[in-house]
Amino acid sequence: MKVLVIGKGGRESAVVWKLAQSSVDFEIYTAPGNPFTARYGRNVPIPENDVASLINFALDTGINLILPGGETSIALGIADEGERRGIPVLAPRRDAARLEASKIWAKSFAKKHRIPTADFEVFTEDEFEEAVEYVKGQRFPVVIKADGLAGGKGVVIARNVGEAINTLDQFMNRAKFGEASKRVVIERFLTGDEVSVFAVSDGYRWGIFAYAKDYKRLYDGGRGPNTGGMGAISPVNLDPQTQDLIEENVVRRTFEGLAKEGLRYKGFLYFGLMLTENGPFVLEYNVRLGDPETQAILPLMDYDFGRMVIGAASGNLNTDDLKPFNRYACCIVAASEGYPDNPKVGYPIEGLEEAEEMADAVFLAGVSLENGRFITSGGRVLSVVGTGKTLEEARERAYRAVERISFRGMHYRRDIGANVKGG
Repeated sequence: MKVLVIGKGGRESAVVWKLAQSSVDFEIYTAPGNPFTARYGRNVPIPENDVASLINFALDTGINLILPGGETSIALGIADEGERRGIPVLAPRRDAARLEASKIWAKSFAKKHRIPTADFEVFTEDEFEEAVEYVKGQRFPVVIKADGLAGGKGVVIARNVGEAINTLDQFMNRAKFGEASKRVVIERFLTGDEVSVFAVSDGYRWGIFAYAKDYKRLYDGGRGPNTGGMGAISPVNLDPQTQDLIEENVVRRTFEGLAKEGLRYKGFLYFGLMLTENGPFVLEYNVRLGDPETQAILPLMDYDFGRMVIGAASGNLNTDDLKPFNRYACCIVAASEGYPDNPKVGYPIEGLEEAEEMADAVFLAGVSLENGRFITSGGRVLSVVGTGKTLEEARERAYRAVERISFRGMHYRRDIGANVKGG
């Protein structure tokens, strides 16, 4: 069976790696891919945002299934185009993808369908002064979000009026993220523990298959700027009451709300939640697998990921297969100096072979291969994953391995999975 995975990061490396372990005989293509994905199939030099070329390649090559990794091709409608031209795509159509592509639409959807989410107000590009007056009357901190896709960097927690006004100016007047940030959501700051919940749907049935925790801030202790993610752990131990609240008040209401809107949702759905004293609240939706949570989740799956993907794409998902994990995983992201704003790249990477012998996996992301050497080529360079019977065992395995890797300006957090209850 021929499958086309779209993307080039650590998430896509993990997906390809797991597909290669399936009982299904996959012929794997990755567009555009990286040196890691090339080990398991063929890389195709087509960018994620070129939907027409991706579909044409799939038709010409006889691809049986397209599996987008990131949000770009999904938001651009690759599922719509695949459906139109007869190629199964495991992703929602563009109308349902607004859950991630538009924070304003997602917040309004949650409010309409009684899905717990923080109180919010929306301001369009010609309402900058109104937004400024609004934040002056708020209790700080407040959360300011760009409406559209911003590579995981379009969320700012403003600690005071000055920070809030500066963020609004950067987003709305200076278009820091282009059209994506000209409209903003300003919402109440929630406190509690964050958790990521992953579900999969075939358009009719859905099931939760993983709980994880990711670490967004650049530095230890949750300090520094927001990033795409500096590490993750899975699973997260939650009491049965909290799990029931998540399933009934958040996940079920979301899928039922989509159905009421006439939106048939097929694919993965990520729920970024805050566990508050009043129960779980939705912080964000992602209409695909998370990065770096995927790198922690997939090594824990003892069921066939390939068959799960085929079942979801074909409308035949067997939710009984989605078993809880009985081990723990810790994923550590190694990033380039200057990430996330201005990563410095082009440096040789040392110690990969030794690290791979010690870790469960080392998933490459921002890496290129030049004259037989691995060279840094992006902000998040690679993910190192360790697993174990306990979270501490998984952490020790991951950190021992990442310490073997080096490149100029390499940075990683040293507190991934530390001080987690129940681990």
